[in-house]
Amino acid sequence: MRPTGKLHLGHLVGALDNWVSLQDDYECFYCIVDWHALTTHYDSTEGIRENIIDNAMDWLAAGIDPQRSTLFIQSHVMEHAELHLLFSMITPLPWLERVPSYKEQMAEIKDHDLHTYGFLGYPLLQSADILIYKANAVPVGGDQVAHIELTREIARRFNHFYGQVFPEPQTLLTEVPKLPGTDGRKMSKSYGNTIALSEDPVVMKEIVRNMVTDPARGRRTDPGNPDICPVGDYHDVFSDKIRVAEVDQGCRTAGIGCVECKMWLFDSLQKRLGPLYERRRQLEAHPGDARDILSEGSKKAKIAAGQTMSEVREAMKI
Repeated sequence: MRPTGKLHLGHLVGALDNWVSLQDDYECFYCIVDWHALTTHYDSTEGIRENIIDNAMDWLAAGIDPQRSTLFIQSHVMEHAELHLLFSMITPLPWLERVPSYKEQMAEIKDHDLHTYGFLGYPLLQSADILIYKANAVPVGGDQVAHIELTREIARRFNHFYGQVFPEPQTLLTEVPKLPGTDGRKMSKSYGNTIALSEDPVVMKEIVRNMVTDPARGRRTDPGNPDICPVGDYHDVFSDKIRVAEVDQGCRTAGIGCVECKMWLFDSLQKRLGPLYERRRQLEAHPGDARDILSEGSKKAKIAAGQTMSEVREAMKI
């Protein structure tokens, strides 16, 4: 994950929940990619160091276990940059220009000049991040499948030129629940429509109270449609089946009001996030623990990366 701000509910259901479960079956490397943060935030780096520790505490509170997984900081393992450089020597430019997310973000992001090599080449740095640990699987959402396919192409091209060094990683496709922003738009920190994992429950309750609902419910007696309501989407993800059924029936018949529905959602969020919040508070009392975990993980990652780079240099005769 890029340390560009506080992690929110989208990160939890879109990645962290899956990362936690993967620890049971895989040797996992989880990286805070601070160099990737520079691809779009190269002119505003003042918060990156604080965000690294903040994000790590959220990971730990969510259940990422440093005894079972390696948590580390990308820039503390310089071998990532070396492999990225070597990959850049053999990668055709059109391979990077055709990545769908490159074109999409160039069109969407208007407040930063993205005409830089770093932004064009960030999928190649991703490939280095993956291949330097000889990963055989990468957990991603559907929007990242093209990046894994590029990584597979890079591995094949390198192996063709220099001999078999890298495996071709498979995609572990993560089914991401539908979770819009609190205003119904795409969830984005830039829109201010997220709920942070570290949010104080008192503040969270107010955020939930102010969530956008079905515009057809102008009055308490008007029936609504939970299928087009952000609050309904959140219930689908965080509430149990009985509560979801109550929301569906109550909303469609005007049997419940929007405020009541929102407070039901707040209760569901508290059941899910309350333990995470308490673990997070304990971590905040000892921030040095998170730093130590990242430091030790970076040392472990550096050993694995160094072994791969020795093979790479031998294969390339450099």
